[in-house]
Amino acid sequence: MKSGVRQTYGYQLDDRFRDHFGVPDTPGIAPEFISQEAEIGYDLSCSFLPRIVAFLADCLCMAPSASSPHRFASALSTDPDPLAAALQVCRLAKEQLRATPDLAVLFVSAQHAPQADALAMLVCEALGTENVIGCTAEGIVGVGREVEFEPAVSLWLASWPGVFTTQLRLNYERTRDGGAIQGWPAELEGEWPADAFLLLLAEPLTFQADLLLERLNEDRPGVPIHGGMASGGYNPGENRLFCGREALVEGAVGVFVHGDIKLRSIVSQGCRPIGKPFVVTKAERNVIHELGGKPALLQLKELFDTLPTREQVLVQRNLHVGRVVSEYQATFGQGDFLVRNVMGIDPNDGAIALGDYIRTGQTVQFHVRDQEAADAELKQMLNVVKKSGGPQPLAGLLFACNGRGSRMFSQSDHDAGLIAKLLGDIPLAGLFAAGEFGPVGHQNFLHGHTASIALFEPRS
Repeated sequence: MKSGVRQTYGYQLDDRFRDHFGVPDTPGIAPEFISQEAEIGYDLSCSFLPRIVAFLADCLCMAPSASSPHRFASALSTDPDPLAAALQVCRLAKEQLRATPDLAVLFVSAQHAPQADALAMLVCEALGTENVIGCTAEGIVGVGREVEFEPAVSLWLASWPGVFTTQLRLNYERTRDGGAIQGWPAELEGEWPADAFLLLLAEPLTFQADLLLERLNEDRPGVPIHGGMASGGYNPGENRLFCGREALVEGAVGVFVHGDIKLRSIVSQGCRPIGKPFVVTKAERNVIHELGGKPALLQLKELFDTLPTREQVLVQRNLHVGRVVSEYQATFGQGDFLVRNVMGIDPNDGAIALGDYIRTGQTVQFHVRDQEAADAELKQMLNVVKKSGGPQPLAGLLFACNGRGSRMFSQSDHDAGLIAKLLGDIPLAGLFAAGEFGPVGHQNFLHGHTASIALFEPRS
């Protein structure tokens, strides 16, 4: 096996295993099943046996339900040749899945965009399915690993009996009324099942994702949407979307899913609230004029004076405002807010401009963002899943902002690494997006600096 290829199936002699046992990382030895000790060449008996037993006991606590009929697989390759990388991940993922996939999700680094047409054809041929969606991105995610600014291909496969999918290929068209989303399949015109959800990938320069999310929040309330915007291309035609055998330069692609699978949503916005909530008493479009009957800037200054020096620095560098999504709560905490950037402050009239519309009567609270807050929030959310007492996730898809990764964290592979650490080496793929989709308070939004994670669990 070539270097740069990561695979996930069963329990591997991966970095976690090596660290646990103190096994040296010998160049040229690929991760394989622990039971294949003859091929690995290590004597895993005697002194290693007690630690193997402890390690497997720990792993079994996080393992997916053995009774589930669903199978998932993922593979990541950093081979600089895009076609060779695609062939590698197809081969490795198929070996894990041992079935024809019902759905494939493909993420390809922006460096490989010129080969997108060939990649789309190759992946469909290699997998034996055209139910493939995906996109290009400036960063690619695999199991426990995030590849930034370098070539990579990541593939995620699902074989899930009893789950029904409908492939989506949508476009935005300008109309006299402002705009419309076109391309919905006729079979989705009626009522949607209560367990339905969407996985969606969009091209940011040609598709109005905000419009789609707003319409679906109104027309299909409670249907969660996970996904993100393709990234790495800054001019029209540079990003690519994958839809079956085609590589597209505009619009959005996705899949409508329902049936015998449970979606668990995690949306970590990487912020924490400071101070106390305020009711907006005067606002216009995206500008807050008054909070609690006082100029918004005056309320901020009064809060600022009570903060320790470190918090004051964060306010000066990374100030945000969180809007409560559901007002029908007695108290509000982290995770109850839709966080938006502060775009500007007018010192003359004390107004604060946000990166979203705001209305009089809504509840807001100031927030700050740093790597400590982002790390703590994601850990807390993943630990809730781990300690839930129910079936653990079988697989996941990670849609992380391209402002996370090395731009936010001093530790490499932060988000993917936390998922692997707390939920085990479940099949995982994803991208660093130019905007992420995910639900907060049963409504879907376009986020920034967020990790939107779709986890797939058995229903029982």
